[in-house]
Amino acid sequence: MLTKKGKYGLKAMVYLAGFQPGRPIPVAEIATAQHIPKKFLDAILGELRNAGFVHSKMGKGGGYTLARPASDIRIGPIVRVIDGPLAPLPCARKTQHQPCDDCASEDRCAVRLVMLEARRAIADVLDNCTLAQMRSMADLDESHLMYHI
Repeated sequence: MLTKKGKYGLKAMVYLAGFQPGRPIPVAEIATAQHIPKKFLDAILGELRNAGFVHSKMGKGGGYTLARPASDIRIGPIVRVIDGPLAPLPCARKTQHQPCDDCASEDRCAVRLVMLEARRAIADVLDNCTLAQMRSMADLDESHLMYHI
């Protein structure tokens, strides 16, 4: 499940995608427009900056910009930076795999096998959707989403 931190990070990135590249947007503006607590957003944008998704400019006229065009930024890596692996269970993770202590055989565990499929499906959607596509989805009818990812 996407955490509130992950949701806020995506909302901020989608908001930044709506501006001319290189134009810094103040954190306070993003926070107000997206209804995100500013202090929480500061921390999230710091993580996204450290991961190379955004650039920051300090001082008057400062703020955040996307580090690359929105069409070159995939959603999956953003979520992984903010929330960690996409798998619903640690035993179904592609990275940072952790076996369950209550499972006799991972290869035969029905719960793990279904969660592996769930992780693959989530990764398929998020890793094949760009920030630009996500931004444009706000204008689409829900029944047409799969045709635009």
